Amino acid sequence: MTNLEAPIPVQAGQTKPLPGPVSEPAPGPSSGPLSEPIAEPLPGGRLFTLKRRPLLGDCTPSGRVRLDAIARWLQDVAYSDVEDAGLHQVADWVLRRTRIQVLRFPCFGELCEVRTFCSAIGAMWAERRTTITLAGDAQPLIETVALWVHLDPDQKLPTRLTESELAVYGASFGDRRVLARLRHPRPGPDRVNRPPDGRWIFRQADADMADHVNNAAYWAVLEDDLITTEHQRGEALVSVDAEVEFRLPAQPGPMHLLIDGDYRWLVHPEAGELYASMVVRNARTTAGSN
Repeated sequence: MTNLEAPIPVQAGQTKPLPGPVSEPAPGPSSGPLSEPIAEPLPGGRLFTLKRRPLLGDCTPSGRVRLDAIARWLQDVAYSDVEDAGLHQVADWVLRRTRIQVLRFPCFGELCEVRTFCSAIGAMWAERRTTITLAGDAQPLIETVALWVHLDPDQKLPTRLTESELAVYGASFGDRRVLARLRHPRPGPDRVNRPPDGRWIFRQADADMADHVNNAAYWAVLEDDLITTEHQRGEALVSVDAEVEFRLPAQPGPMHLLIDGDYRWLVHPEAGELYASMVVRNARTTAGSN
């Protein structure tokens, strides 16, 4: 599944929803974030692996790899998998949601293996699982799961997976199915009516070939808080579980950041449109604090 989100033509100052289902979260514990079991690869299914090392541009002052760098690794291995399978021109894929569960952060210079497979499908979307380990070690450092919407490359509309894609990935997901509904809540009226907790500026350099902000750049919003906490406590972050849902393709420029407990939302500073929601839990430092 490619890492490039499909371009969505809009006029200046306008936004359009990402293609695909945009229904609000259904009630019930099964619809909550960070709640789904992380699937294991099926015997005989396709697995694809890249090697990566966190280097100077990927690491925090404490030496651990940043979440936005991890998100770029996920893009790299997803596109490389599809390219290796000869399917990179069959469809475009739009990222709907990514969960990154860090059990232990890779550190500067450590050679890692990034291993990915298709873990489930839906009507016009698919789930991709990726595990990051140290090279030659089976013990996971990071487990991730991402939901991608499958688009016709010409019309840029959701479409079912092709027979060629099913032939390559069918043994990987078996009978596993995934829903595409959003599961993060919107900010409540009380939160919306208060001043923002912060401001964020997406740079022109954050835009990708799809002509909007690349999904990896959203993870820098969480990293800004996490690195600040590291500095304040004088401790390094060792583990975290976080998820980002993408609702609208953002253009470079200012955003308002709203915070309520575990949740963060990026909204337009004037129109109030919601671009992305984030949830972060189980952030632990070297002292074992939450």
